[in-house]
Amino acid sequence: MLTEPEWQALSLSAHVGLWATLVCLLPGIGCGWLLARKQFFAKPAFEALLFMPMVLPPTVPGYLLLVTFGSQGVIGQWLKHNFNIEFVFNWKGAVLASAIIAFPLMVQAVKLSVQMIDRRLEQAASTLGASPLKVWLTVTLPLMLPGILIGLIMVFSRSLGEFGATITFVGNIAGETRTLPLAIYSATHQIGGDAMAIRLIIISLAFAFFALLLSNLLSRRAEKWLGVHRAGT
Repeated sequence: MLTEPEWQALSLSAHVGLWATLVCLLPGIGCGWLLARKQFFAKPAFEALLFMPMVLPPTVPGYLLLVTFGSQGVIGQWLKHNFNIEFVFNWKGAVLASAIIAFPLMVQAVKLSVQMIDRRLEQAASTLGASPLKVWLTVTLPLMLPGILIGLIMVFSRSLGEFGATITFVGNIAGETRTLPLAIYSATHQIGGDAMAIRLIIISLAFAFFALLLSNLLSRRAEKWLGVHRAGT
């Protein structure tokens, strides 16, 4: 049986993960589509910037968030003064940190799904008189859905495992910012915490396994689905 602190960490992790996933949804769709379909000046630099959180040590984005959105940061002070919004040392900051670290996964999944779409389907819809917006909503977006779902799963899963940026930006506060990985870290640094750490590690392994399994199944389903659409053109 899980203890109250363990349930608290799991609940907070799910809360942070869901919000981080929602934060990444629309920007991820937009950026993924943009990278897949458009050519523009400085595109390589823009793409490199988007994917930097994947290769940087997580403490680097965490520190940058702290100096930008912290109580002494330019944006942090502005948000506090004008909207009474604070990110540092609370769950909203954990959401922001998780979203930034996981965002490249959403972009990559959407980008790949757009690249797999047969553009002749969109051209056929345009030939039949559909406006660009209607083509995007009725043809492109439905064909992107498998990639979007995969991206959402990966963002949520990555958010559950986010550690470095979170602890650097918002600390390790029980009930406020102590998500699943931070709870494991805390358990390993306290006397008699091995049992708690093992339970939470097992839960983390189960989450990761089923998330990757579901993502792989969706990828195979998407390939077959898009293959059928290609064959039908």
